[in-house]
Amino acid sequence: QVQLIESGGGLVQAGGSLRLSCAVSGRIFRRYAMGWFRQAPGKEREFVASITASSSTTDYADSVKGRFTISRDNAKNTVYLQMNSLKPEDTAVYYCASDTTVYRNLPPTRKSEYEYWGQGTQVTVSS
Repeated sequence: QVQLIESGGGLVQAGGSLRLSCAVSGRIFRRYAMGWFRQAPGKEREFVASITASSSTTDYADSVKGRFTISRDNAKNTVYLQMNSLKPEDTAVYYCASDTTVYRNLPPTRKSEYEYWGQGTQVTVSS
């Protein structure tokens, strides 16, 4: 059974930083791209960042470029999201997700391209 467990969320002031982690079990982690999405109250779940299986390529939503960094440690079956210069509009539940396809050349950005999802971790940025 595949499990994705996020951690690292919390309350932070604007301008602060947080590092999210997502530990994956039940599948061969190093074969799959990983992504982070977020969902604010009353809004659709949106793409934040993604990374290929080998970490060769990453992609980011325009709203987080230059502030967020996605990375992974295939030895630890874990993907990370380093979030710096946080803004109140970054407040949301953050979800990690695992790709449907092995060894994709480009990191996927659409929800439909992900097969497994974590339960989410709340990030709240106060002004």
